[in-house]
Amino acid sequence: MKTYRTSKGQSWANAVMTWLLRHGRGPSFIWLLTAPGRVSGVPRTTPVVPVQRADQRWVVAPFGAVGWVRNVRAAGRLELHRGREHHIYEARELESTEAVPVLRDYLSMRTGRYVKDYFDVSASSSAEAIAAEAAHHPVFALTPAEPGP
Repeated sequence: MKTYRTSKGQSWANAVMTWLLRHGRGPSFIWLLTAPGRVSGVPRTTPVVPVQRADQRWVVAPFGAVGWVRNVRAAGRLELHRGREHHIYEARELESTEAVPVLRDYLSMRTGRYVKDYFDVSASSSAEAIAAEAAHHPVFALTPAEPGP
């Protein structure tokens, strides 16, 4: 599994994508995730690709326990937004076995080819292999929440 390091090019691409998404543009499957910084409390924003099935929504951390993951763990909630559309969620981290179908869906999505180097499994791997990999890729189940502080 490859370790994620943000290059200058990736930082630039994230900044451009963030600007586009704030203005309701960019790929429709990418959203902005905002969570308060776990130390500063200052809102931190990053592009993510949520997994959606029926009325359920999850976010997957393809690069491991990066900053936004630690912030969401500390806050227990997050906001997904693009353009004028905003949704506030309570976030619950899934256990490894619960995460298997979500990770399988995530790796099957068209964006899976961009993150596959960060996974030691694929969508067609066994449930046991994906559950073992889930420890390296936190998955959060999202439940709609009322706006709060």
